[in-house]
Amino acid sequence: MNLDPNETEQAFRTEVRAFVEQSLPDDIRQTVLNGRELGKDDYLRWQRILHQRGWGAPGWPKAFGGTGWTALQKHIFDEETTTAGAPGQVAFGLHMVAPVIMAFGTPEQQQRFLPRILTGEDWWCQGYSEPGSGSDLASLKMRATLSPDGKNYVLNGQKTWNTLGQHADWIFCLVRTNTEGRQQAGISFVLVDMKSPGITVRPIIMLDGGHEINDVFFDNVIVPVSDRIGEENRGWSYAKFLLGHERTGLALIGQSKRALKRLKMIAKFEQANGKPLVEDQRFRDRMARAEIDLTALDITMMLLLSVDESKPLGPEVSMLKIRGTEILQVLTELTMQACGHAALASLPQALKPGWEGVPIGHIYTPPVAGWYFNMRKLSIFGGSNEIQKNIISQMILGL
Repeated sequence: MNLDPNETEQAFRTEVRAFVEQSLPDDIRQTVLNGRELGKDDYLRWQRILHQRGWGAPGWPKAFGGTGWTALQKHIFDEETTTAGAPGQVAFGLHMVAPVIMAFGTPEQQQRFLPRILTGEDWWCQGYSEPGSGSDLASLKMRATLSPDGKNYVLNGQKTWNTLGQHADWIFCLVRTNTEGRQQAGISFVLVDMKSPGITVRPIIMLDGGHEINDVFFDNVIVPVSDRIGEENRGWSYAKFLLGHERTGLALIGQSKRALKRLKMIAKFEQANGKPLVEDQRFRDRMARAEIDLTALDITMMLLLSVDESKPLGPEVSMLKIRGTEILQVLTELTMQACGHAALASLPQALKPGWEGVPIGHIYTPPVAGWYFNMRKLSIFGGSNEIQKNIISQMILGL
């Protein structure tokens, strides 16, 4: 199979690269490339720019306002925007709940929610994990009790490790609507307005001092039955559909290429002994190994994207998730080691734009040790890598 880009694909890559160069605000670019903390307005500003270009939803079909791009075009778009320093589009609305609404939502739900996701008017977050129910998600306990008139659910429980819920307008939740029979058979998928009375968002501060994740508490929260997706007690099927979309994105190839570029730059600067780290054979070999693994993953992704798009991906998605997260974790570890004492494990002010710290060469390093710690999550969220290996063993090896 010839994986070299054809003229059409190369022209598309050139078009995307030129657009990003001209349209990405420089302050956002510098914030991303220097490892600083992005604000909600930064994400929304970039989403509006993309939307005005007609590229606000690369993965959506044209019928819902998307680009209608092929899987390969979406991959090229992600790679070019990410390596250039663009912030990632907030996945919870665009890439996670939107495909579920398109596939299983009513026409009214599609008309109500999808346009506001596309424009960035509604910021979504995810309500899956609970204390004691992470990788074993089917054991979740948050209850949704039907009201006597049958018009509303009453939600009580807690969700945890909720990403960026402090910004969110809506949250999509898995809730238990039946306690009898198999655990998976008693789960429903509901959409909840974050302004609903009874919702409390409590920050979880991370090792690097950042506020990225939260606990979300639900105390007698009223949710209309009309905001349930699909059938009651069928939410597990919708959740599996959603996770397939999430794990494809967790190959993280664009992020890894950006991280590799920065690592190479840092490794060329002189260390305390007057020699650049790239001259150390052991360190150079580890960088080369990471680059080879990333290239192999990129080729694997291209192979998968070149097959018939009408056939859904199966255990291949788990393979992408495992290798992609492992490679980015290796790159963050090497970057931390390359920065040495300048890595800055926990210094919240270092996340803010404009901060200048200990220089490495002609650049100021972000708190890359904190970045290293943060990236430990990659092998856990989206279904832990151990769970992904179980999926591979069951679906490919039949174990």
